[in-house]
Amino acid sequence: MLHRILPLATAAALTLTSPVWAQATRATDALLDQLGLPETVAVMRQEGLDYGAELAADMLPGGGGRSWTEVVQRIYDTERMEATVRNGFASAWADENLSLEELAAFFATEAGREVIRLEISAREAMIDDSVEEAAREAYRDSADETGTDSRLQLISDFIEANDLIDANVVGAMNSSYEFYAGLVDGGAFEMSEEEILEVVWDSEADNRSDTREWLFAYMMLAYRPLEEAALRDYVEMASSDQGRALNRALFAGFDRMYGEISYALGLALARQMTAQEL
Repeated sequence: MLHRILPLATAAALTLTSPVWAQATRATDALLDQLGLPETVAVMRQEGLDYGAELAADMLPGGGGRSWTEVVQRIYDTERMEATVRNGFASAWADENLSLEELAAFFATEAGREVIRLEISAREAMIDDSVEEAAREAYRDSADETGTDSRLQLISDFIEANDLIDANVVGAMNSSYEFYAGLVDGGAFEMSEEEILEVVWDSEADNRSDTREWLFAYMMLAYRPLEEAALRDYVEMASSDQGRALNRALFAGFDRMYGEISYALGLALARQMTAQEL
């Protein structure tokens, strides 16, 4: 996310259309509130704090101590994280040229609100490693069973319609690239761009396999209390033009957020590593 100097004509156009843009972002902000963005970002922050502790345990003598904990807490600032997602989502949605009305109407229903509540609860629960492993095991058991599980098939339809595996893998690889770029810029390693890309691509197959299992495990856990008819309605909505556009815009927002965070983590970690070497 680099700052650019805008040509005068572009700058003028933005000035003229800013009331329209402001109205559009109010609409996207309202939808993101319906989707539980603040609650989701809070869960992601906790995931990030745990990940920061794992990084320190693996790469910093003594686990980094209080100074590293404070750095990670600043990086996972929920206000900044949320603002980044909102801006990225609004920009991506503007390119879709679609109305938000049908989406907003769906998520205003009791079933729509229940879906969001279940998704956030499942993600929060899976912070616990034992819960995540149990969810993965439940998916593996269901996938191994003879015959077609209708609920599992609906989840598979959802994932396929929105290319969720590819989107997550690409997002993870971009974040990994940014992390290594931060390490290099911070002086921890000397790597060319080609070398970073090679390291990132080397993990693609394992990343894809793990992502597939995590997605199915998470969605099975999240939607287990949902009536199958309600799940079918949700999958139908998510597979529509508006639903697919919604997921694209969400990935645009969250990928931007994770890219910023990953670079900041790599840079901060490099500075901690080089400071300890002095």
